Amino acid sequence: MSARVVLVFVDGVGMGEEDEERNPWMRAAVPTLRKLTGGYLPAGEPGHDPDAPGRWLPLDATLGVDGIPQSGTGQTALLTGENGPRLFGRHFGPWVPVRLRPLVEERSLLRRASDGGRSVAFANAYPRGWPGERGSRRVAGPPLAARGAGLLTRHEEALDEGDAVATGLTNEGWRRHLGHAHLPEVSLAEAGRNLALIAGRHELTLFAHYATDTAGHRGGMEGAIQALDRLDTFLGGLVESLDPGCTLVVASDHGNIEDVTAEHTRNPALGLVAGPGRDLLGDRLRDLTDVAPALLEFLGVVGD
Repeated sequence: MSARVVLVFVDGVGMGEEDEERNPWMRAAVPTLRKLTGGYLPAGEPGHDPDAPGRWLPLDATLGVDGIPQSGTGQTALLTGENGPRLFGRHFGPWVPVRLRPLVEERSLLRRASDGGRSVAFANAYPRGWPGERGSRRVAGPPLAARGAGLLTRHEEALDEGDAVATGLTNEGWRRHLGHAHLPEVSLAEAGRNLALIAGRHELTLFAHYATDTAGHRGGMEGAIQALDRLDTFLGGLVESLDPGCTLVVASDHGNIEDVTAEHTRNPALGLVAGPGRDLLGDRLRDLTDVAPALLEFLGVVGD
């Protein structure tokens, strides 16, 4: 393998003001993220340590469209490189609008990397038959992109073998709510290590996590801090086991959790790059539409 990337999508995480009363980033411990970025936090104008393995990247989620960024069109932009809100005529969410679903399935970076001969993985486990008739209107971008690339193939057996990661990071939701009590209990750090194993076998791996957006909507500082610290512990397990030749990219679709006094915001969406591609990708990523084309170019997938 040559270049390798693991893309961790986190829903509803922005880069807000340096305000301890509003921004949980100012209070969260997040030791992994602090270490990756030289001690800086994604608040205000985040500093840059040239000797740190990673760097923060504010990603414009407004994309020149009035209104408050939303998940459906933001995820479309992130996964395809196309300006989802402009194509749809406005910001829309929480689900990918029906009109944009063919674009996400047919033109995502997963599909294009796979068609370009790269080994690609979607690390999330999803129940068989997703989304089903009742859930057909509730379709998020990452599993939609995975389905279009033929990668929606990890189910409860993969979780049992440690060859998938639950969307909620641990297996608790599958054990308690989906009737799979036999699944092993997995810690946050173990889930991160499982993702590292998957990423080690592929040139592009995508994992999606949504609980950060849920915490942002609930509007409480304590819950927001807990969500960020859970994410950080998961990333700690990932980083400690990730092959040194693999680049880590963390990206969100819009702001939310960084301001507990509001819901979605027009703040920059969170971006982070660490590892071999830190500077090459870091110099390219300025808004949501930059992510897919920059990663494809980094992987040597040019044109299609």
